[in-house]
Amino acid sequence: MTFEEKEKIVSELTEQFKKYNFIYISDNTGLTGVQDNGFRRILFKNGVTMQVAKNTLIKKAMENSGKDFTGIFSSLKGTSALMFTEDLKAPAKAIKDFRKKGEIPAFKGAWIDTDVFLGEGSLESLLALKSKNELIGEVIGLLQSPAQNVVSALQSGGNKLAGIVKTLQERPE
Repeated sequence: MTFEEKEKIVSELTEQFKKYNFIYISDNTGLTGVQDNGFRRILFKNGVTMQVAKNTLIKKAMENSGKDFTGIFSSLKGTSALMFTEDLKAPAKAIKDFRKKGEIPAFKGAWIDTDVFLGEGSLESLLALKSKNELIGEVIGLLQSPAQNVVSALQSGGNKLAGIVKTLQERPE
């Protein structure tokens, strides 16, 4: 690989690291060509971009991105496949679904909005995390619940109050 080719890869990766806040690293060693294509197809359907590069180039691109990736440097050993996504859980779900057929790919780590998750044990934690939209939905649901109770109480109370007033009006003196 020439110096220019390496610089091009570092430049492309740097842009990816700047663009995405959810980055996963896996080891796909042992996947056949057919399996690798199948895994990439699953990722693509879920809006995940995968790129394989040398660890030294990945590390250099991470350093050039302006973000602090130092916590994930320890996972850059052996073969590394990077997965870039806008969906927090998509790569974790894809890895878990693909593993139903075998034990590959191996999850090495993830960088989620400056938080670092390392090792296989973190994969289940990532699947359990709630996305921003899920959290917003829960907060809205919690805020709406008391308001709905007040509105329904006023509506039902209003009907009762109107009935009482009407009864009092119709009552002979």
